[in-house]
Parts: sequence; structure tokens; C-alpha cells
Amino acid sequence: MSTHTVQRTKRANGTSSRPERNTDYVRVGLWIALAMTMLIWAMPLIFVIFTSLKSESAIFSTSSFALPGSAEWSNYTEAIETGNLLTAGGNSLLIAAIKVPLGLLFAAAAAFGLSRIRFKHSRLLLGAFALGSMVPIQVALGPLFKTILDLGLLNHPAGVILPYIGFGLPIQIFILHGFFSAIPREIDESVRVDGGGNWRLFWQIILPLSKPALAALFILDFVATWNEYAIALVILQDQAAQTIPLAIQGFQSQFTSSYGPLNAFTIMSILPVLIVYLLFQRYFVQGMFTGAVKG
Repeated sequence: MSTHTVQRTKRANGTSSRPERNTDYVRVGLWIALAMTMLIWAMPLIFVIFTSLKSESAIFSTSSFALPGSAEWSNYTEAIETGNLLTAGGNSLLIAAIKVPLGLLFAAAAAFGLSRIRFKHSRLLLGAFALGSMVPIQVALGPLFKTILDLGLLNHPAGVILPYIGFGLPIQIFILHGFFSAIPREIDESVRVDGGGNWRLFWQIILPLSKPALAALFILDFVATWNEYAIALVILQDQAAQTIPLAIQGFQSQFTSSYGPLNAFTIMSILPVLIVYLLFQRYFVQGMFTGAVKG
């Protein structure tokens, strides 16, 4: 029987020639879960944005998620003038701009040595770094304060940059070691055949191939450094040396009932983090997926 005869028979019987589409309930469920997660995540941010644009009377007389009748941009002006925002933001940006690249460079160099250079007890050293990432900062605040005081670095950016690098290195080394180990060692052999050494292998091969992982760590480390509170509270006691978290705490304690300026201060404090994320978003997503595939 020919194909045309079969098609005419199907049409005569009232059956459709189009393939049936089965509903993918798993995908629908995932989209519903994603939408609910995004809603739960966005609600506090929406609340902060709306509150920052309302007057004090509107905050208490309307719903928390009601649109502001007229935008009160004076809340942002007041937050800048009375909240020490520019000074604290400059201090946080200086600390993050020095600590994050420097810490990543040290971590990458150490991870390269552990993954590419054979020496005795390398596995034991890697395990020590892994254990170091589990040490809470709070247990070291007392000795850390005494050390920074003896070095004369109290209320100085270097007084927090050095501890930030020290506490951040273990987890960064552990993550980069796994990423570097996934890069084929045949590349090392080709570099050495061409007359290159470890220096060329590190700068020209390993680091360019590790851009996604480095970008992901850069964003995570920048956010962690920007929001760090415990060490900054102990070391930076002078108001002129305060970072953003300390400035937010000081503003909140001083203007407890000024919810509009307080939320405006919070919104402006997260803008640098948002900008950094947008700049490195493409590499950040690549790094997350690469880590998921390579393990």
C-alpha cells in the first residue's frame, strides 16, 4: 500500500496526521518552582526599593508593597549627607580593589603549585588548606586584634586587607586546585617541548583557560569582602575608616525611625556589587557550569 493511500485512509477515519504532543509536567513544575523562588527572593528587594521612595507618613499609612505615590528622592540625598556613605563606600572599594585581585593571584599561584608541581606531602598541604577554610573568623578575633595593634595597623586599610587575604586563601586554593587539575596535562608537555617552563605555563596557559573560574571567584570574593562585618568591626574603630556594613549599622542606630533614608542607604550600598556582577556575569555563569560538569 502506498504512502498516499495510508494518508487518505487516516483522513477518512478522522485521525490527524500531526504528531501528538505530550505535556512535560516536570518542566512545568520546574518553571513554577523557579517563579516562586524568584518571587520569594524579589519580595524583600521590592520592599526596600518602595520604602526608600516613600515619605515617613506614607510608610506607615500604606501597604509595604504599595507603589509610592510620589518618589521621595530626598531620602537618598539625606542618606548621602548624614550617613557617611561616600567615605565608607570609598573605604570598602579601596579594600576590595586591593584584596580581591591580590588574594586571587596568591590563591592561583598556590593552586598551580599544588596541581602541577610534584613535591612531597602536597596532598597533606592541600588537606590543610581545606581544613583552614572551615575555621570560623570569630575564634581568631582576639589574637587578630592584638596582632594588628602591635603592627600599628589599627584603623588602616592594610589592617583588614591582610586578614581578609589570609582567611580567604584556603577556600580559593581548594576550588582552583580542582579546576586546574581538570585541565589536561598534555598541555603541560606541549609547553615544555616548546621550551617553556612553569612561569609560561601559569601565565599564558593555565590562567587564560581558568577565566570562568577566576571570574566566579572574583564576584563571590568581592561580595564577601564588601559585606564583611566582624573583622572590620574590631579593626576599623574610627568613623573615617569605616566600611559599608559599619556605616549601615551606625546610620541605623542613629536614625532608627528614618526608614526611608535607611532603605535608600541600603540600596546605594549594594550598587557597586551589582555593577561588578553585571560586568562579570558571562564568565560567572560559565564558571558555575564548568564546575558542575568537571566536578
